[in-house]
Amino acid sequence: MAVEPWTGRTACVLQKAMRLSNELFAERLGIGVRTVAGWHQKPTLTPKSEMQQLLDTAYEQASAAVRARFAELVGEQPSEPAEPAFDSATTDQARAAAEQRLSADPHLGDALEWLDEHAGWEPGTSRRKVAARLATVDAQALRDRGVLRGKVSQRQVTQALTDYYGTNLAGHGLYSARYGESGQAATCILTRPEWLDLGTHLRTEADRLKLGQGATDAPTRLDGPATDAAVRRLAETLELGTRLVNMPLYRLRALDIERPNLGGTLGVAPFVHYALTMDLLEGELLDALASGAPTTPGQLPLRDQYLPDLAAVTALDDRLCAGGALALCAIARPSGWHGPADYVLLVQQRSGNVLNANRQLAVIPKGFHQPVTDLRADTPVGATLLREMEEELFGRDDIDNTIGDQRSADPMHPSRLSEPMQWLMTRPFGQRLWLECTGFGLNLVSGNYEFASLIVIQDEEFWDLYGGQIEANWESSNLRRYSTLDPELLTELLDDVTWSNEGLFAILQGIRTLAEIGGQRVNLPSVEWELK
Repeated sequence: MAVEPWTGRTACVLQKAMRLSNELFAERLGIGVRTVAGWHQKPTLTPKSEMQQLLDTAYEQASAAVRARFAELVGEQPSEPAEPAFDSATTDQARAAAEQRLSADPHLGDALEWLDEHAGWEPGTSRRKVAARLATVDAQALRDRGVLRGKVSQRQVTQALTDYYGTNLAGHGLYSARYGESGQAATCILTRPEWLDLGTHLRTEADRLKLGQGATDAPTRLDGPATDAAVRRLAETLELGTRLVNMPLYRLRALDIERPNLGGTLGVAPFVHYALTMDLLEGELLDALASGAPTTPGQLPLRDQYLPDLAAVTALDDRLCAGGALALCAIARPSGWHGPADYVLLVQQRSGNVLNANRQLAVIPKGFHQPVTDLRADTPVGATLLREMEEELFGRDDIDNTIGDQRSADPMHPSRLSEPMQWLMTRPFGQRLWLECTGFGLNLVSGNYEFASLIVIQDEEFWDLYGGQIEANWESSNLRRYSTLDPELLTELLDDVTWSNEGLFAILQGIRTLAEIGGQRVNLPSVEWELK
């Protein structure tokens, strides 16, 4: 490594050596632009351990020219050979180097231990297997694969999963909708009529998911293609610098929805369980569609094992059913140069550094439903949405568990809130800020549960005060805004084929609800759902 430890100054020197802007350097590391700007403002700052590892990786993967420029700028000689780390004729040396890289990441260590245990291997077996795979990974081939995956549309995914599963589960159907004059959307979100148009006021007594007794991980046994896929995921994660942080996730064990009450029983599972099993189903499907391979039962080994039919999809307690909360965010805006008073709708394109909905359109905020410090108190869906607002819209890097360790006893304590959130929370819910769950479904892509929601900031003074402070974090490659008085542009947005299934589900349900409550601020495309 070139520097031990990294500081704000040396991180900025690396940025200069790479000849990248703040935005491009942040994208390269997979972090927020605010963080890079903070290094420029505070050169003596020592980034947290997770950030140290990201900077290590960026330096290790840099070209010889970049390393030479870096050494010149910091007044040192390059500390490592100029040739690529794995450009060696000796396989044993390459594997040793790979094992050293694996040892540097404690979260990957958790994943290796989990894999050894659930594959029935002796301790250390997965480390050797991943190191051997990592020594032969072609990073450019992985990037090329990502480009091909990005060309597969949401409609192709929906059609493939409709063909795979059929629609013969009584009382359930796949969410679809008609919008505007002639728009049509189909998704692979499995839902029921009573799970839609819920009108659940979040952060009230109606928001009542509970932690069950014996809230343990779901039983899992890996064998055959599943173990190979898990080994491959870990090698590729390290090679590409994708973030994998082993924080706990809530898993849905039972559902109890009785409109407008949102109930159910949750358990807890480690994130590495999800990353090495259910999260692999999407990549397997996209690779098959991109190459023109068949996607019928018997042709997708991981899906055939983990989620073979609709009965398995709905057998929540028999499998890992992780998931999350995502919301269409509507912010009241006063009249001005843009026209009459309206709501601003926010939409993100997910970055290439996330595991979930990579490079796809989604609403914002969008996050895994997971505890932060209190397993029981963090169970309500509204708690996750408020936290994701702070992280994804208002720049709270300190609650982003992919950047640093969580040491605060109460990261959402009023004294720690961002200025925009403090302003919203000084009035009771419903006056300045409104959170509503608009629908629930099970996503056939990876079996996740999805709580589609709507966030409405009702006081237009917020936009004047804080509109300029809203900035997406590293999970987004860009942030778009739309007016609720522009039905033509919104219809074009709904027509976009790059939507994630859960994102399309959330925006359709959000627009449907906002059309009813938005008054003169809205002129939205009509949305009528149906189940197929």
